[in-house]
Amino acid sequence: MVAPRPRGGPAPFPYFVHRYIVGRVKRNPIMSEPVYYLLAALLDGPSHGYGIIKRAGDLSGGRVRLAVGTLYGALDRLTGEGLIAVDREETVRGRPRRYYRLTEDGHAAVTREAARMERAARVVTARIAPAARTAQA
Repeated sequence: MVAPRPRGGPAPFPYFVHRYIVGRVKRNPIMSEPVYYLLAALLDGPSHGYGIIKRAGDLSGGRVRLAVGTLYGALDRLTGEGLIAVDREETVRGRPRRYYRLTEDGHAAVTREAARMERAARVVTARIAPAARTAQA
């Protein structure tokens, strides 16, 4: 527990503000499944919100079902992080439609995550394969 801050004085540690740590926090390097499939949906090229929802659902075999509110929050966050960018905007039937595309950083991030998951899967599959061979013998 951090000692109470003297009235008007500096915080006891530069990275503590009130009771919250605001610095020196390492980001979680593991990408969530919805974000992974959202980025994967953009590997084929720019797409608008509904197209991303549909493609992410198809790519995940229906496991990932992005709600519209969740999608646009994620798109805003990923745009802010530099993983995606607005490609273009157009009006369709009187409604604005925004298309998003992967940036180089977004492509690198989804590629790194795919490689991480592949390495993790090999840990298990390497142990399953000998057990399966022993059971068949």
